[in-house]
Amino acid sequence: MQPPRGNALIGQSGGPTCVINQSLVGIVQAARASQSITNVYGALHGIKGVLEGKLIDLGRESEEALEAVARTPCAALRSVRKKPTREECEQALARFKQHDIRYFFYVGGNDSAETAHVLNELAVAEGYDVRLFHVPKTIDNDLRVNDHCPGYGSAARFVAMAMMGDNLDNRSLPGIKIDVVMGRHAGWLTAASVLARVHPDDGPHLVYVPEKVFDLEKFVADVERVYKQHGRCLIALSEGVHGADGKTLVEAKEKDSHGNVQLSGSGALGDLLAGEIKQRLGAKLRVRADTFGYLQRSFPGVISPVDAKEARAVGRMAVKLATGTKHAHGSVALVRAQAGPYRVTFEHTELRNVAKETRPMEAGLLKGDNDIDPCFLEYVRPLVGELPRPARLSDFALG
Repeated sequence: MQPPRGNALIGQSGGPTCVINQSLVGIVQAARASQSITNVYGALHGIKGVLEGKLIDLGRESEEALEAVARTPCAALRSVRKKPTREECEQALARFKQHDIRYFFYVGGNDSAETAHVLNELAVAEGYDVRLFHVPKTIDNDLRVNDHCPGYGSAARFVAMAMMGDNLDNRSLPGIKIDVVMGRHAGWLTAASVLARVHPDDGPHLVYVPEKVFDLEKFVADVERVYKQHGRCLIALSEGVHGADGKTLVEAKEKDSHGNVQLSGSGALGDLLAGEIKQRLGAKLRVRADTFGYLQRSFPGVISPVDAKEARAVGRMAVKLATGTKHAHGSVALVRAQAGPYRVTFEHTELRNVAKETRPMEAGLLKGDNDIDPCFLEYVRPLVGELPRPARLSDFALG
């Protein structure tokens, strides 16, 4: 199966990350070096830009400019949340034919993989020879097949450092503090908050993720117990926590085209729980809530070096696979070595394996209903890089 010769098109989709442009640049550099690819184009705002004909020539960018963009968070090509209809997929394929697009690389999460999967099925049905490859990224870390996802390490680093700072603040002025972290269906990002624990009494003291049913009565009891023990309580909570009925505590009306409910653009969940704590445990308690929101996925200065390196590598691997003789379509999966020092390999997987469905945290990584098992630290530490280690005074008594 010889690779076709023609132009390559790149799109970015879904929530931006700190290292999504590393993957973009990895694709561009590998594509420009390929004998099978003539020109390298970019679609502004992903599949929406394809449909509207908003394409740019990435082949004219200098190496200096590309390297600077690679170090810059968020989607340089701009992003989109759009699930194309069958008719729109046919229009996109027509655009491919118009510009002799023989390679399409779509950088995104499971919804983006679904878009690539639908486009591929249509291209096969019409007999159009185009290599369609999904390039993984998501701070949620919930792509199936992958050990972890590009973007997660940097976002986890942000959460760990933000929680570390909040723990110091909470110790300085004791009270009850709730931090709401991204994670609609999976608690990977919220779990990274436990990296903030350096001293025995450090928070987060309680951690709640979507993999466990959230019970409000038990939550308040947990908070009361920790507060009595430490004189303070720091809580890490996934935005997607839900009751026994499967419904999130705050039901937002806004949804994207993939049916995902908006959860991160509001502080409603933190405010709701802070109000419940005050109402049940005492109105005079010092209770505060913050929603980390979009900062955690795009904050400059907290980029994990491992994350950046791997994000670049998956982009290059996507081009290698697409221009090879074995695979006409697929995605790149990160596979961790089972033994020895941390290392990953980059392997091919079918689009259907990563499309649409999400990957929750494994049960063995969870500890009861309100904590993360220590074994998770072995998993996450190599991904975030070295973290600060806060110090304390010895509090020597007079005598």
